[in-house]
Amino acid sequence: MTLETSKLKRELSTRQLTMISLGSAIGTGLFLGSGLAIQTAGPSVLVSYAIGAFIVLLLMGCLAEMTVAHPTSGSFGTIAERYVHPLAGFLVRYSYWIANVLAIGVEVSAIAIYMRYWFPDVNGFVWVAVFGGLLIYVNARHVHTFGTTEYWLSFIKVTAIILFIVLGAAALFGQPGSPIESITTGNEGFFAFGFYGMWVTIFISLFSFLGTELVAVTAGEAKDPDRAVPKALRATVFRLTFFYLITIAIMLMLIPWQQAGIDQSPFVLVMQQFDVPGAAGILNFVILVAALSAMNAQLYASTRMMYSLAEAGDAPRIFKKVSASGIPMPALFVSTGGIVLAALLQVFMETSYPFLMGISMFGAIFTWFMVFVSHLFFRKKWTGRKLPVRMIGYPFLPLLGAGLLLSLMITTWFTDFNILLKFGIPWLVGLTIIYLVRERFRKTDTKQDDIEQAN
Repeated sequence: MTLETSKLKRELSTRQLTMISLGSAIGTGLFLGSGLAIQTAGPSVLVSYAIGAFIVLLLMGCLAEMTVAHPTSGSFGTIAERYVHPLAGFLVRYSYWIANVLAIGVEVSAIAIYMRYWFPDVNGFVWVAVFGGLLIYVNARHVHTFGTTEYWLSFIKVTAIILFIVLGAAALFGQPGSPIESITTGNEGFFAFGFYGMWVTIFISLFSFLGTELVAVTAGEAKDPDRAVPKALRATVFRLTFFYLITIAIMLMLIPWQQAGIDQSPFVLVMQQFDVPGAAGILNFVILVAALSAMNAQLYASTRMMYSLAEAGDAPRIFKKVSASGIPMPALFVSTGGIVLAALLQVFMETSYPFLMGISMFGAIFTWFMVFVSHLFFRKKWTGRKLPVRMIGYPFLPLLGAGLLLSLMITTWFTDFNILLKFGIPWLVGLTIIYLVRERFRKTDTKQDDIEQAN
């Protein structure tokens, strides 16, 4: 395929943008991670998810305003570069890129595990290659192909959640007494692990919402960003909040929260009560689709972020080349590194799974934090047209969002998630050194060129 420096094509509809964002956020964080959240906070997990949703709502408000002003594939990286400092844009782009690349590896490794349910004797390499190749093909086609694929993968997940809510609500009507009592009362009480348990679980809940920011990345290829982006962002936040809070509340009402954990999905525990034939197989299929959908969206996001880095001159020029169909093919191929890494992990480094997750989580949370910081600078400096959407409560709400995220990141140092800061701080220091050294060489080269021209 011949490459040329044409622009990305605007082919994504509002419907596709909404499903892409939902699909990237509804993944194993809900189907499996909700068990860890319940185990950490007890019934107060509902408060944790509500606060997490509030943070995301603030984030989406800031993103909507800035993305409508600058609907580019670089999104928050471009905005941070322009309104905060070029170094900020450099850090955000590379952090978000590595977060998605490694998340791809995590998801495809999980897919290999899920396939063992049906094919226990097939080597995991096979599934990494098959599904990795399939999603590379989808992302190498027209962006409309990607949008359609992600739409239907997300549709399956959303349908599964709605069916779960319907079945759960039907089961609750048949139970004696008030279902709410099972949440608010008990030996340990609603705040079973105190305020600290509830607070730490906010951090866990945020990982369930990661991916909602992808709407901003897709804005560079949206048909009508002024209308589509704000609408998709609002729909995503409210639908996610509804899905997460309602499904977890139903879990807490139907099963003792003490039974929830990371060894078995709470969805399985609930479905076992329904006596649904093949419940485990059905759930395994849904989780497989969830992983595929998340991986598909992450490959898209990492590709566009590398393209943005090249456009800004922070990555080799080859990565800003796009195909005749509008796909940045070199950026796509370099972003498949997570798939290659996942194949190696199948043999050599399976125990590094938590490490990879920690790296991925830091990049995403750091990006969110910088969105709030960027909005504080953006509002002061914006002198363009009157925007159709505007974040309320400036500057207090953006400051609140940034403060909450910073506090939660600091808290991780005292938890099992401390790998986040152990990796994240050296990562930022290393990137900063690379940036400063590169800028020094650039200035030296510029001076040398000026001297030669003068002579």
